[in-house]
Amino acid sequence: MISTALRCVVLVSFIILTIGGNVMVCLAVGLSRRLWRVANCFVVSLAVTDLLLGLLVLPLSATAELRSSKWPLGGALCNIYISLDIMLCTSSILTLLAISVDRYLAISAPLSYSRRVTPLRVTLALISIWAWSLAVSFVPIHLGWNTADYRVQHLDWSMQDEDKEGRYCQLEWNNNYVPVYTFGLFYLPLMLMCGMYLCIFRVAREQVRRIRAATPSFARTPSTAAITREHKATVTLAAVLGAFVICWFPYFTFFTYMGMKGKTMPPSVPSSVVLWLGYFNSTLNPILYPALHRDFRKAYGELLYCKQLTYTIGQRFSRRSERHVDKHKKENRGAKQHST
Repeated sequence: MISTALRCVVLVSFIILTIGGNVMVCLAVGLSRRLWRVANCFVVSLAVTDLLLGLLVLPLSATAELRSSKWPLGGALCNIYISLDIMLCTSSILTLLAISVDRYLAISAPLSYSRRVTPLRVTLALISIWAWSLAVSFVPIHLGWNTADYRVQHLDWSMQDEDKEGRYCQLEWNNNYVPVYTFGLFYLPLMLMCGMYLCIFRVAREQVRRIRAATPSFARTPSTAAITREHKATVTLAAVLGAFVICWFPYFTFFTYMGMKGKTMPPSVPSSVVLWLGYFNSTLNPILYPALHRDFRKAYGELLYCKQLTYTIGQRFSRRSERHVDKHKKENRGAKQHST
């Protein structure tokens, strides 16, 4: 019971940090004028993805973890849960790919960046990302493409039917589905992103060399400041990409290895570790933004200061109200004693 209670506290804290951190990212971008840039729409989309993971997926994953991987909600909800998990993971990957393209355009061609990256194009890109993520997650599972016999998985499950042998709510696979899914939705975008950031850092290094050679240390033009800001944003988002790779690469490698064996294995300690390591990425992103980007640090500080100020004002108002009530009671008592 102590072990279960400890795991419960850790998982609940994990979920609360994920939800609270990504809410902070959305509020910081929405309320801070310094962060009102078109490129940060992708950052907000990534934060919304992590927020939905914390609201819709992590509570169910934690429940299954605490119940020894038993699923009490039936087969239909199990398929929806798995589809949501895949959809949000795919959305994160495609959003990071879009961010790498945006960073490449901002660094390699800063003069034409505002003409290429317009609000309309960013909106269309985000709609495409979410539509594609929805299609590749819900369609294969609900058409049975991922099972060995191409039947929809878990349809024979009913509510409270978790005590039967082999009733684990996890993605089934066959030898054809696993390579297509993992290569097309993880390894290929990952290779493209890594190649993109290599090109970005080469261009950025060349630009920094030219700036230092042409600009004295005491003279900093607005264009130089803008380029420096773009470089800092690129470093921040490259760190976000690195965290994503560290967190999710073990899971996809393990998933591919198990899928190529062609046999669905029951949940184990290694599968739980790599799964929750991937989930940890959603908690880590809101920490990386303020740690590596000054504008996010200021926005976070303003949000926390406003909350503290609101709390202080509320406390003072409640104290004044209590004093006013006490004073009114004393006046009533004095009037009654005077009348007697």
